Amino acid sequence: MVRRLLATGLWLLCSVVVAANAHAQSRQPTAQEAAAIRECATKYRDDLDAGEQQCLFKLVAAPCIGQPGSMAEAATADCYDIEGAIWDRLLNQNYQTLLGTLDDEQTKQARAMQRAWLAYRDATCQFYDDKIRGSMSIMMHAACVTRQTARQAMLLDFFSRL
Repeated sequence: MVRRLLATGLWLLCSVVVAANAHAQSRQPTAQEAAAIRECATKYRDDLDAGEQQCLFKLVAAPCIGQPGSMAEAATADCYDIEGAIWDRLLNQNYQTLLGTLDDEQTKQARAMQRAWLAYRDATCQFYDDKIRGSMSIMMHAACVTRQTARQAMLLDFFSRL
């Protein structure tokens, strides 16, 4: 009886964890959404704080979400993931541009920086899941990944222009 209860409890726990991490981005960003983020990031490329304030979540995620609290956490996370896909592409392009400006030693250091940033982003955003342990963490984790990716994308653009 105890084994059955433990097994059932473990199965339920695993189901919740898998469900929390199993949401998938429902669609790809539109060309208009990608253009809006790119234009905003370019406009504020010399002021990273203003870029974050003006470009992050306002142009894609917020319109997708609509009224706060009007959709389930997984659907809200999906909106953050859609915007995050744009920032991720921009980050990768900015990273490649940066690498094109560096010598061999700087390239080595940039790769180390990027690996460290990825570990930081993943550990930081995972902590929402570790701390909250509920469906709300799905949305908060997705927003965290998008925010951290946007910040890094803008920083890499800045570095490439130094």
